[in-house]
Amino acid sequence: MGLPCGISGEKMNDAVLVLEDGTTVKGKGFGAEGTAEGEVVFNTSMTGYQEALTDPSYRYQILMFTYPLIGNYGINDSDFESNGIQAEGLIIRELAKKPSHGKLTKTLDEFLKEFDVPGIEKVDTRFLTRKIRIRGVMNGILKYPYDENEIDELIERVKKLRSISELDLIRSVTTKKPIRYDANSDKSIVLIDCGEKHSIIRSILRRGVNVIRVPALMNAEEILSYEPDGIVVSNGPGDPERYPYIINNVGKLMDEKIPMFGICLGNQLIALACGAKTYKLKFGHRGSNQPVKDLKTGRVYITSQNHGFAVDAESVKDSNLEITHINLNDNSVEGLRHKELPIIAVQYHPEAHPGPWDNYYLFDEFLSMMK
Repeated sequence: MGLPCGISGEKMNDAVLVLEDGTTVKGKGFGAEGTAEGEVVFNTSMTGYQEALTDPSYRYQILMFTYPLIGNYGINDSDFESNGIQAEGLIIRELAKKPSHGKLTKTLDEFLKEFDVPGIEKVDTRFLTRKIRIRGVMNGILKYPYDENEIDELIERVKKLRSISELDLIRSVTTKKPIRYDANSDKSIVLIDCGEKHSIIRSILRRGVNVIRVPALMNAEEILSYEPDGIVVSNGPGDPERYPYIINNVGKLMDEKIPMFGICLGNQLIALACGAKTYKLKFGHRGSNQPVKDLKTGRVYITSQNHGFAVDAESVKDSNLEITHINLNDNSVEGLRHKELPIIAVQYHPEAHPGPWDNYYLFDEFLSMMK
């Protein structure tokens, strides 16, 4: 159900999106020519498309924005969350053809071409969002350009795509070797890179603490050799239960009683290491407008989120953790604290780039634990 381009001289409906339930949506292609495969998810943010596209948590996902106009301020050199685009493809209602911003270095179209990522516009993103909210996330294939004779083949092909829960995606996004970021401090944090966002590192460095970013596959003994004052378990893609090698390491590091902070996937990995369970959300939380309640103070924070899995609240009761925050939209677990050890974790993103900035205080709370 493609929508007309309305732009003279442009070819209409030269790209197609096929979902595993047989839904076929035609539109205008942009970015790189090619094929994207993965789980189709939606993000409700009004800004931050560059940060989202470069977030490693979107690996094996085709990203759709609900905000209708995307690309209006282009791409700049300061808002990367990794070294390039991590999402497999992009779905939007309308591409801004003439972006304007003082820091602009290239257009969104040029950005996608640079990293060989296809996009589709002129589609009804409201229809697609409603479908995902009702049915749940689905795998999809985005092809640009396509031939009408390929549709039936694509429909059969998308049904055979692997579930995101079958894939170990962290190995494809974690750093290959340790990297040190120096703040000229006598305090250092080891960041276990499960697919970290650069804003997490920036947030720690701004507080005058060194960061040592290590591969997610590094064992506990090697991590301890850095003599860290604190440990951060980062965000990342995929199903947390696919990563027993990280869960086991997190459990060993807990025994050392070193202050630990989990963010997003890190929250889930810490929960699993403590004996709790996780589950897949119907359509996930992705956007910068999720209300989260602090159960201790009663205060509500607006948070930035990007996750498709969550910690099972009932299972927390049988662990040595307590729930500190909940999501007010669905009451899912948004924060945990260890009952005995200096460990805190949140499901949302306190680094929140481009915002909201309500939750920067969590970094200060973590650093105070290191004292």
